[in-house]
Amino acid sequence: MSAPTEVTSYEVTEQGVAVLRLVRPKSRNAIDTQMLVEMLEHLAVARADETVRVLVLSSSDHMGLSAGADVKEELDEEGKVRRMQLFADLYDGIVAFPKPTVAACHGDVVGGGAEIAVACDMRVGGSNLRMRFPGAALGVPVGPARLVTLCGLAAAKYLLLTSRTVGADEALRLGLVNRVAPAASTEEAALSLAAEVAAHPPEAVAALKRMLHEWDDVEGRSAKEGIGQVEWQRSGPGLPFAK
Repeated sequence: MSAPTEVTSYEVTEQGVAVLRLVRPKSRNAIDTQMLVEMLEHLAVARADETVRVLVLSSSDHMGLSAGADVKEELDEEGKVRRMQLFADLYDGIVAFPKPTVAACHGDVVGGGAEIAVACDMRVGGSNLRMRFPGAALGVPVGPARLVTLCGLAAAKYLLLTSRTVGADEALRLGLVNRVAPAASTEEAALSLAAEVAAHPPEAVAALKRMLHEWDDVEGRSAKEGIGQVEWQRSGPGLPFAK
């Protein structure tokens, strides 16, 4: 049997910006086990690389960062729990990444894709943005830890309890994204933002990020939420999967 094709890509620019892209356009970048494993591997490489000053998360297709978890992936019970643990590890890994992170939020940014986006420090929204946190609709206990830090308690309640889809203008108003760009230029705008940050002394930038996280405790809340979502998959109803 041939080895599976990689579903992510990774490169580092001359400015010290690492770019991690999701590459499953035919599946709307739905996140499966392989993608989670690859993303965690790239995060580890970027974390250890002293030339990397900023990390950008994007996708190869400006029609969507990610439509969320791949519910068509065929997994046994152990595989379902393992995948949920990988999701929790990924969210925690992005939140705790010691260097600044930027998400290119073009097109569909839903479920796990939205969680990846809000785990980042900054976000550029594409004009075609469709962001949704479907936890309430699916019964998934995920979202509050990172979202409340980003846009406040009132906005987090609004987004999580309604599971509504928001576009670029509303996302900008709520603080979900920092700026908006034309859909096809979202990644370019994210790279430009990353380059702005990369131009500053990395030690000072890292120290500021540590201070912000320590005072807010977003990393602690994210870790606690992850434990809950994994237990929900193990002993609760869990996410639906292909039969």
